[in-house]
Amino acid sequence: MSARILLADDDSSLRFVLSQALGKEGYAVRATGNVATLSKWVREGEGDLVLSDVYMGDECVFDALPAMRTARPDLPVIVMSAQSTVATALSAAGAGAFDYVPKPFDLDELMAVVRRALDGGPDAKTRAQANKAEKDERLPLIGRSAAMQDVYRVMARVAGTDLTVLIEGESGTGKERVARAIHDHSRRANGPYETYSLAGVGAAQIDRDLFATGGKFAKASGGTLFLEDIDELPSEAQTRLAGLLHAEDPGVRPNTRLIVAAQRSLAGLARQGAFRQDLFYRLNVVAIRLPPLRDRLDDVGDLARAFLLRAKREGLPEKSIDAAAIERLKAHAFPGNIRELENLLRRAAALSPAAVITAREVGAELGADAREAASIESDEGFEAALSRRVAGEFSAASPDMPAAGLYDRVLAEVERPLILQALTATRGNQIRAAAVLGINRNTLRKKIQTLGIRTGRGD
Repeated sequence: MSARILLADDDSSLRFVLSQALGKEGYAVRATGNVATLSKWVREGEGDLVLSDVYMGDECVFDALPAMRTARPDLPVIVMSAQSTVATALSAAGAGAFDYVPKPFDLDELMAVVRRALDGGPDAKTRAQANKAEKDERLPLIGRSAAMQDVYRVMARVAGTDLTVLIEGESGTGKERVARAIHDHSRRANGPYETYSLAGVGAAQIDRDLFATGGKFAKASGGTLFLEDIDELPSEAQTRLAGLLHAEDPGVRPNTRLIVAAQRSLAGLARQGAFRQDLFYRLNVVAIRLPPLRDRLDDVGDLARAFLLRAKREGLPEKSIDAAAIERLKAHAFPGNIRELENLLRRAAALSPAAVITAREVGAELGADAREAASIESDEGFEAALSRRVAGEFSAASPDMPAAGLYDRVLAEVERPLILQALTATRGNQIRAAAVLGINRNTLRKKIQTLGIRTGRGD
């Protein structure tokens, strides 16, 4: 029995041409010009494949695809669109389409896609996953979870404008990829794209690198400047940047689209007085909040397969990954987010002797990561350990700031074990302990009382 294809396009001429071409290939075609009829046919069990335009009148097939996939999860859907933008491609992937074909298309290529979608057999699911990974790996962002759909929608709306974009998210969530995708699909796509990280850079260096003649703003003229770690911008540089963006003279104001990224909440920093409010408002024109990987676990499988394909293209052995391994990955917290996942799979592709990565290999790699982290923690200096402790306060409070009194809380955590060790070493002798610590005895007694430390014996 020939495969049945449901064709949906409001262009009657195109429907006729495609119906004829599909018929010559031996397929039975049923055609319509609206989304409602297509949805009805799918619900009634019609068709072995859907070939549909995106927009038909005021209807969008992406609005109907979730219900179609719920009713017929194994029904392949190929989406066609004349609006060949990143937003369309992302929406197609996010809605679970088998493939996306931009118009105008070559009929032979379209027929090849149809044949792949209809290819049955025991490995059909694996082939479909591999085909999707091929498509996903070429996209600027991968994933179809609800959390990422919100990101895609904002990207689609802002890409064609010159509005300033603030991208917030934890380390490793893909902020630079979002910035690059926005630039590549903007009216400035043919202009330069410059990046600059502000982490650990002093105000004087920033002044030379960004604002001086030949600096990053000048290099990005006519294009886009992406500033990473804007939450690390020193106060002096904040003033300089605010003045530049506030300038009304076109000769002073740069002809540059600005996209900035932050790991911490700029709104929270502005409320705490750690970031200029006027600069925050100029940067926070359009905000995109990238979810951590733990909030988009539905994307782990698609990401893993795409990363393995990317590793193969970079010369590593070809690998696939089984369902149990995907579930094992989903159970991991991934503090390093997408970057950690990609590195783990790259390592597994290089080191695993098997063609299929299983839950055992994933568990071994995760165990190696945990042992390495524990080793680093045991070998790191006091300042590094304390820095991680303080960073944890900010991370836990994100997107807001930690509760007031952080200085006193951290100081107490340092002082208490320090004083306890001094008292233990001196067998509770407060005079000797004060001398070891280099503080006045009365100061020590006050701290003992404030911190609630129980002493061994008197002086």
